[in-house]
Order: sequence, then structure tokens, then C-alpha cells
Amino acid sequence: MSRLILLPGLAGDAVMWRSQLAALPAGTPVSDVHMRLGTVPDMAAALLAEHPGQLVLCGASMGGIIAMEAVRQAPRRIAGLALLGTNARPETDDMRTLREAAIALFEQGRVEEVIAPNVAFAFHPRQAANPALVQAYLDFVLGAGAQQLVRQNRAIIARPDARTHLPQVRCPTLVMCGEDDQLTPPECSREIASLVPGAQLVMVPQCGHMLTMEQPEIVNATLLAWLRRLSAAGPSQGAKAPSGGSAAT
Repeated sequence: MSRLILLPGLAGDAVMWRSQLAALPAGTPVSDVHMRLGTVPDMAAALLAEHPGQLVLCGASMGGIIAMEAVRQAPRRIAGLALLGTNARPETDDMRTLREAAIALFEQGRVEEVIAPNVAFAFHPRQAANPALVQAYLDFVLGAGAQQLVRQNRAIIARPDARTHLPQVRCPTLVMCGEDDQLTPPECSREIASLVPGAQLVMVPQCGHMLTMEQPEIVNATLLAWLRRLSAAGPSQGAKAPSGGSAAT
């Protein structure tokens, strides 16, 4: 039986999955590999080592980047992928410049100065006006601390180009994105869905980057329906190494 693993975004923790954890089977784990290692390939390798057997990976933002790298490293092990508000592309020069500037401020201890304005980019305007939602977001991002923010941003800057291997993915894949996502715009999710054979694409209305927190009812209903179909289908094609791909375990 495949095990579902939830992968948070940059600086994220179980708080960003709180609504999903309440709907999913008890004991569904939230990975913390992004909090402990320095590169995306290392994070994916640790995830695979720490959770043996067949896995269904549900990753949001940076978590989706780790999930895409995990399926590259071990295609036989991944029975399903749910990729929420994520990006298969490598870092652009413009984003590298922005991240390096943010890293410099993090290293000076000016974390809140960088993170507080990010709320306007992370959330749809309607959700950005919800003080409790915004505070929950700020709490876990600021709680990660400057050192984590520096390290994880550097990992994102150096992330691999997942587009090169996505056409070889053979496991069932769900791609979701907020229609108003400013951090990983819908074109990024459309690209992923176009590259993975048979991928299901779901665009979430009135939603920004933080899908799991902004529109939990839609995310839960979509994810649970997809998981039911995955379970009903039995052993996935993801257990077969794609032609020309790695069969790493």
C-alpha cells in the first residue's frame, strides 16, 4: 500500500496543511526534509530514504519541487504526485537577484522587513484581508528563522530544471494552482500538466499561492477525490520505470 506524504513550501510546516490533515487519514505525515538539508536533490534523497516503499507525494510550492525531484530519482517508488502551486522551471536571473537581495537582509536579521510585504503576493486580496489567516502564515514563516530562510532560498536558487524529466513521469499526477497565484503563476502549473502524460489540472478560483490555507474546501475535495481514484486504480504505472529513465530505489 502506498503512503501519502505531505511536503510543505519554503519555511512551511504542518500549519499550512492543518485543514488537509483534518480530512486525511490519521497519521498522514508532514515531511521536514526542507528544514534539515541544503539542496533539493539532498532533500528528495532523504525523503526517499526515510519513507520506504511506495509513496504518494503531495507537495506545495517548494514541496512540489522536492516531489518532482524525488520522482526523477526513484520513479519506481512514486505511485502518485499531487503538485500544488509549484514550478518546474529553474531560477530566472530576475528571481535570483530578488532572492539574493532578500538573503542579504535575512543575514542582517531583517526578516520581518522582507516577509511582511510578501503577504500581498502570497494571498489573494480577499484572503489577505483575513487577519487570522495572515497571522498563521507569518507565524510559521517568521518562526523558521533567518538561517532557514537563507538556506532554503539558496536551495531554490540552485533547484534543478524538472522539465527535462517530467515527460517520463508515468504515475497519476494532479496539478493544482490558484487562479491568482503571483508567486508561481498559473502558466507554471499549465506547463507541468502539459509535460506529464495524463496529468489532471485544476485551477482554483479566488486563490493565490497558499492554496491549502486559502481554499481548503476546494483543495480537500479535489485531493480526496483524486486519492480515491488512485486507490481504486490499484498499483500505479509509477511502479514501472519509464523508458530510458532511472529505476533507482
